[in-house]
Amino acid sequence: MKMAGSGAQGYLRNPDPSHSGLLIFGADAMRVATARQTVIAALVGPQGEEEMRLTRIPAADLRKDPAILDDAIKARGFFPGHRVAFVEDATDGLAKALTAALLDWQLGDAQIVVTAGQLTAKSALRKAFEGHGSAVAIGIYDDPPNRDDIQNALKSGGLAAPSRDIMDGLMELAQTLEPGDFRQTVEKVGLYKLSDDTPLTMEDVLACAPQSAEVDVDDVLDVVTLGQAQALGPVLRNLYAQGVTPVTLCIGATRHFKRLHAVASDPGGASAGIGRLRPPVFGPRRDKIVRQASAWGRDRLERALTALTDVDLQLRSADSAPQNALMERTLIRLAMMARR
Repeated sequence: MKMAGSGAQGYLRNPDPSHSGLLIFGADAMRVATARQTVIAALVGPQGEEEMRLTRIPAADLRKDPAILDDAIKARGFFPGHRVAFVEDATDGLAKALTAALLDWQLGDAQIVVTAGQLTAKSALRKAFEGHGSAVAIGIYDDPPNRDDIQNALKSGGLAAPSRDIMDGLMELAQTLEPGDFRQTVEKVGLYKLSDDTPLTMEDVLACAPQSAEVDVDDVLDVVTLGQAQALGPVLRNLYAQGVTPVTLCIGATRHFKRLHAVASDPGGASAGIGRLRPPVFGPRRDKIVRQASAWGRDRLERALTALTDVDLQLRSADSAPQNALMERTLIRLAMMARR
C-alpha cells in the first residue's frame, strides 16, 4: 500500500510490526536515511543492532546472492524481540527478489525495510510494495519540515514544547537548513539545554546552528543596504557561481526590502515594527533589520521596491538583455541610494 503526508510521517514513528515490508524512497539521500533511522529504531529499539536483530544487506550483495535475504528473514536470533532485514540503495533490478521475499514472508519473520533513490510511478520496486497487502511504500519528498515534524524532533532531543514565537523561528530555520543539519542542530540544543530548566530561546538555537561558509542572498543584501557598491561585483560572482539565478536573487531582495518597509512604516517605529513581523526574527538578524529599516526610511524603501519590481518584470519578460547585468545594475542603484 502507498502512504503519504501526515499518515506516512506517523507510520515512520510508529510502524506496524505485523507488516511484511516497508519501502522508503526519495531523491534526497539524507531525508531517506533519516526516515530509515526513525523506523528501524522504532522496530528494534536502541539495542537492536547489538543484539543482532538488525541485518544490513547492501544492494550489491543481494544482486549477487538473492538467497541472503531469505536467510536473514527466516533466521532466529538469540535475543527476543522484533527483527529487521534492511536492504540499502535498492533499484528496480532487485524488484523480482524482493517481490518473492514479500510473497514468502510469514508472521514472525524479520520485517523487510528497503531504501531507494527517486523512483517513478511505473517503478517495478514501487509496484512490488504498493501492490502488496501487508507492505508499505513511502516517498520522501523535498518539503520543509512541518510543525509536527519539528515538535517530534524537539521531543526526541529531550526538549519541552517551546513558545509560539520560538516555534515560528524554528520553522523558518528548518526551511533554510538541510534536514540532516536541522536534526543535528536540535540534538545539539538538547545537549546545550541539558539540566537547564529555563525556557528555550532563539539565541540558544542559533548558538547551535551551523554557520555556512558560502555566500548567500543575505550577504549580497548586506552589501547593498550598507551602500558598499564597490564590493558588489565579487560577491555577486560568487553567488552566481553557486547556481543562484538573477530571478531568485530578485525575489529574495524584494522579500527583504518588503520586510524592511513593514518595519520602517510601523507607527511605533522600527523597534515596534520588528516585533510584528511574522514569522518573527531573532538574534543578530533582528538587530540588523532594525538598523537597516531605520537607516533607509520608508520613502527610500518604497523607491527601492519600485526599482526591484521594474527589474523583476524585465527578468520575466522576453527582453534579450543579459539578466545578470540587469540585476547587477539595479543592485548598484540601490547601493548608491543607501549613501544618500
